[in-house]
Amino acid sequence: MAKIIGFFLTIGLLVLACQPDSTVKIEVASAAVPPNKPYLVVLGIAQDAGYPQAACLKDCCRDLWAHPAGRKMVSCVGLIDPGSKKAWLFDATPDFKDQLFLLQEHAPLAGIFLTHAHIGHYTGLMQLGREVMGANGVPVFAMPRMATYLSENGPWSQLLSLNNIIIQPLYADTFVQLTEQIRVKPMLVPHRDEFSETVGYQINGPEKSALFIPDIDKWEKWNRDINQLIQETDYALLDGSFYQNGEIPGRDMAQIPHPFVSESMVRFNALADADKAKVHFIHFNHTNPLLWNEETIRHVEGAHYKIAKEGMFLRL
Repeated sequence: MAKIIGFFLTIGLLVLACQPDSTVKIEVASAAVPPNKPYLVVLGIAQDAGYPQAACLKDCCRDLWAHPAGRKMVSCVGLIDPGSKKAWLFDATPDFKDQLFLLQEHAPLAGIFLTHAHIGHYTGLMQLGREVMGANGVPVFAMPRMATYLSENGPWSQLLSLNNIIIQPLYADTFVQLTEQIRVKPMLVPHRDEFSETVGYQINGPEKSALFIPDIDKWEKWNRDINQLIQETDYALLDGSFYQNGEIPGRDMAQIPHPFVSESMVRFNALADADKAKVHFIHFNHTNPLLWNEETIRHVEGAHYKIAKEGMFLRL
């Protein structure tokens, strides 16, 4: 634990020294996590392409090519159980090697839960293959279409044939009991399901629970009431890909549907302030001003919501 806290403190100091004023500085979250209780750690907050995004030379990204300390990794959460000395990743991102390193500062990897087959959520599995780790039997928890996609398409099928990974089947709304204290439930969500279904996760610990829904088309398309789920849980790490419509000039944003943060805030406005404070927006596109605009950040936080930050701990 001390090593990873030190890592994020060091990164914070580098950001203070190197980052341009227009970019928000990393804030190190409280490290007050009980040493024997399960917890989550946020290992990445950006959308599939990371931050900065490839080929982006606009103001939102340009300075980060020269000042890499301000970069953000792709959305990912680690689940750590000190009691069993096991840890799990939620999504295998293009930043897998760095996120695995950070996770293993807490506990050895015991498995990976996948949300869906878009590039930011499963392509990190390549690091488990014989060209890199040559892993042996890493459990990969996947829904039926996701499991079929991996087994029938290379190079992912090679991970199975070489026993680098072992698929652990998931079923919607059915809990997986990981330890005596931890269980995880996948929930189908509407999304662009070209290659697999898409799920979010409910993660239950001995004292608290969390939602992790990095991708969904629109809350109103879901057959569940997100406001009720927020009320019933302790933390909600929710899709914050875009702040508002028109964020990507020249592109029809209806073709890449996500609930805009501005829309979500209107929907969540009926919640009590204590329930709003459970919401942690995550999975930010490089155009989202919540990555770089302090005025926008103050507006969202002033309305009682939170913005997920790399290194943030959430006790379960």
